[in-house]
Parts: sequence; structure tokens; C-alpha cells
Amino acid sequence: MSPLRLSRIACVAAVALFFALVALGNVTDYGSNFAFVQHVLMMDTTFKSPNLMWRAIDVPIAHHAAYVAIIAWEIVTAALLWAGVARLWAARAADRRTFATARGMAIAGLTAGFLLYGAGFIAVGGEWFAMWQSQTWNGQRAAAIFLLFIGIALLHLCGPDDA
Repeated sequence: MSPLRLSRIACVAAVALFFALVALGNVTDYGSNFAFVQHVLMMDTTFKSPNLMWRAIDVPIAHHAAYVAIIAWEIVTAALLWAGVARLWAARAADRRTFATARGMAIAGLTAGFLLYGAGFIAVGGEWFAMWQSQTWNGQRAAAIFLLFIGIALLHLCGPDDA
């Protein structure tokens, strides 16, 4: 059994655990991060530039819809990653081609996680809703940490195999 393969499986499992815990936290403590999503969408703690405030969403049902979509994305990501871990584990001693094929589900899960934080939090939240302007509801630093974590796992998983 290759230490490189075990390392890759462990990295994917770590990201799977992260997404499972994030989703669990958001489901069991809905209100905590809902407030974050609500304030980002309302843009109520930004510089309130008239040229940007037309983007603000002040419709409570839209806040809940966005948050539920984020939670659903997290759950799907966690499921893809855990399925990926299972497939990688099953192929851990297989030939290169079989192991490479087994990476697909994990790559999909890591990509989904990367898109949530890159496109969702950095691009949409950070730029479209000007989250970067908020002293209180700015999640860009956390999103960048999560992107780094996920991105390293994705790069590690996609590298050449030594087996």
C-alpha cells in the first residue's frame, strides 16, 4: 500500500469531515450562520455606496433560500467526498488506472467545495455583495483558509501516482 495514496485518502477524508461538520453545524444551529448570510445579502454593514446598494437583497425568504442552498451544497459536497473516500480506499492497492478512475468522486467533491468558497463566498459574497467592506460580516479570510485547505487536497489528489 502506497504512503502517497494513503496521504491522498487522508486529505480527502479531512475535507469530507470538515464539510460534514460545517453542514451539521448549520443545520443544528441554523440561526448563527443565517445571520451572516442575511447581513451579507442586505449589505447593511458595507460602505453603502449608492452605486452598489441596488444589489442588496432585503427579502427574508430570499435570505432563507440562499442559506438553504448553501447548506444543501455543503451536504452534497460532504456526500461526494465521503463516497470518494470509500472509492479511494477500495482502490488503495489497485493498479494506477483503477486508482486514477476511483479519484473521480473525490475530485467532484473537492471541486464542489472549492466552488462554494471561491465562487460563492469570495466572488458573490465578497465582490457582488461587497462583503469585503464589512467590519462585522466579512467571511473572506475564513473562505480563503477553506479554499487553501480544499485546493491543496485537490492538487495532491490530482498529482501523478507512484504505485
